[in-house]
Amino acid sequence: MHRAVIHLNDAAPEKTQTVLQNTANLLAALGPETQVELITHGPGIAVATAPAAEELTTQLTGLLAAGVTLCVCQNTMAARRLTPTDIHPQAVVVASGVAHLVTRQSEGWSYLHP
Repeated sequence: MHRAVIHLNDAAPEKTQTVLQNTANLLAALGPETQVELITHGPGIAVATAPAAEELTTQLTGLLAAGVTLCVCQNTMAARRLTPTDIHPQAVVVASGVAHLVTRQSEGWSYLHP
C-alpha cells in the first residue's frame, strides 16, 4: 500500500488547483487503497478556510469523499486567530504542519510538494 503526504503552503488558486489535481491523479494511478494526507499550513490553509472557487470546492469535496485526509496546522490557526469552526468540518488539526510532514516522512510516507 502506498502512503503520501502532499504539502500545500500557497494560497494562489492556480497552485491549489494544481495540488488538488495532482492528488486526484495520484489516487487514480495508484488506486483507492492509497493513503493520502493533504497537509496545509501558512497561506495554504486557505483551502480549508476561505470560500474557494466552486471548481476548487468540488475538487476538495471529491478528494475527501475518496478518503484523502485534510490536515490543518494548529500553529497557522493560532497565528491567524482561527478556531475549529473557521475550518472545513472534515479537516483534522495537527499541532504543526511542518512537524507532521517530517513525522510522516520518517514513518516512510512519500512526500510531494507540487
